Amino acid sequence: MPRAGLTTERVVAAAADLADEAGFESVTVSALARRFGVKDASLYTHVRNLQDLRVRVALLAGGELIEEIAAAVAGRAGKESLAAFAGAYRSYALRHPGRYAATQIRVDQSVAAGSPALRRTAEITYGMLHAYGLTEPDLTDAVRLLRSTFHGYCALEAAGAFGAPRDVQASWEKAVDALHVALEHWPRERTDAA
Repeated sequence: MPRAGLTTERVVAAAADLADEAGFESVTVSALARRFGVKDASLYTHVRNLQDLRVRVALLAGGELIEEIAAAVAGRAGKESLAAFAGAYRSYALRHPGRYAATQIRVDQSVAAGSPALRRTAEITYGMLHAYGLTEPDLTDAVRLLRSTFHGYCALEAAGAFGAPRDVQASWEKAVDALHVALEHWPRERTDAA
């Protein structure tokens, strides 16, 4: 029988808070049970196992992230949309390090297919890139370029790895400018037989 006051939503939200406070790898069923003052077994009414808990945190965080991005890019196109997208991404990653780390785990395709947040992420990201005239397979390549650039920059910034005296924000803006130029001059995949 579920413990009074505990719901799956509360358990996942607490796990996301714990991730931000102590790091995503610190999210365990035992740590969460201690937070609620219950035995581990009490949480298994709400999550199947640690992997299920972590995937639920990833989906929660992914939903939060895309909502912030969606609000930032609304009514924008081209470089302005890219800059808004990038800024919202970076802001979320730096404000919510544990939640952000959760968004980087691989989620099973069957779970991803059923996630409204992940579908919305694809819609918004691909919509922004369609404005650059990209189609598949170039869309997938461009998404990978953006994700790896944003993630790498955010990870290095969060770790304090940028030691040069140049302002980190100025470098970020220059990186976004460079991505815009790359997207405008994308080397298109040839589909005709040469």
